[in-house]
Amino acid sequence: MNPSDAEAPKILLVRRDNIGDLVCTTPLISALRRRFPRAHIAALVNTYNRQVLDGHPDLDAVYAYAKAKHRPPGQSLAAVYWHRFSLMRQLRAQHFDYLLLAASQPGASALRWARWIAPAHIAGFAEPNGVVDLALPAGAAGALHEVEDVFRLARLFGIEAVPGKLSMAVDAAARARAVAALGARTPPRKLVALHISARKPSQRWPAERYAELMQALGEEVDFLLLWSPGAADHPQHPGDDAKARAIVDAAGRLPLTAYPTFELKDLAAALSLADYVVCSDGGAMHIAAAFAKPILCFFGDSDATRWHPWGVPYRLLQPPGRNAADISVAEALQALRELQRGT
Repeated sequence: MNPSDAEAPKILLVRRDNIGDLVCTTPLISALRRRFPRAHIAALVNTYNRQVLDGHPDLDAVYAYAKAKHRPPGQSLAAVYWHRFSLMRQLRAQHFDYLLLAASQPGASALRWARWIAPAHIAGFAEPNGVVDLALPAGAAGALHEVEDVFRLARLFGIEAVPGKLSMAVDAAARARAVAALGARTPPRKLVALHISARKPSQRWPAERYAELMQALGEEVDFLLLWSPGAADHPQHPGDDAKARAIVDAAGRLPLTAYPTFELKDLAAALSLADYVVCSDGGAMHIAAAFAKPILCFFGDSDATRWHPWGVPYRLLQPPGRNAADISVAEALQALRELQRGT
């Protein structure tokens, strides 16, 4: 089958890594749907990032497996691997026309899974073992954003276009919870969401800087404080409860709603309500971009060319030492003012 001629192929897109990576893949998913409106398009992801795609209008199905480090409390490793085996059998029985490895470096395990699912064709970037039979050269001229890089795979399906915007659905119940938490806001003011969690230490802006930024803005806006709940020393899922408490205590009488996000859908729903988002480079930043939010983002030791917010107004601060803690409140305030004036 030639993908440029197929009218209704069965396509399984595989993206098993981080939240932001998966969000950056949504323009490719949307392009596939526009090219093949009658196709069956499914995605294979993991339980950690699955809620990025739940309810996505361009997908017919989303399948997810649990990585061992993400298994819920009380679930054995044996149960994790049995579910994974059962899922692979289910996918193999569907006889996909194409399995699309939507990552520049899918990894050996993803290639093994692709072989086991046994589609008619495995599509992706070329790799040395020849598993990918519908291949695009891995190298790319110039520095590309992650969205642009993964979108190059659209050429394998006869799509010659530029990537569009990021996209993500909002869970209705999660949005209702966020709206209820915010309550009545009178007088109505712009809502600034502050997402304070970051996986990498170099991306973390200190609690006292967030508090000082809020004090500098005063009561001209409302604030929505978002964070990953839990203790900072949790081995699997470190949280920022202590950091959030410090910010709330320092905020005093400022109009602040503290809203821990226990699930990804809660984070997405809360971000969808904001007028501006202040955050570090990471999954929350890309989710905010999927909802077309203007973003002030802090970058530490990461590639700003590849990972900056896609398709939205933004101001990006990255100090020479590549540690977000070196960004001053004055720099953040000036960047946020510029963002406000430009939107």
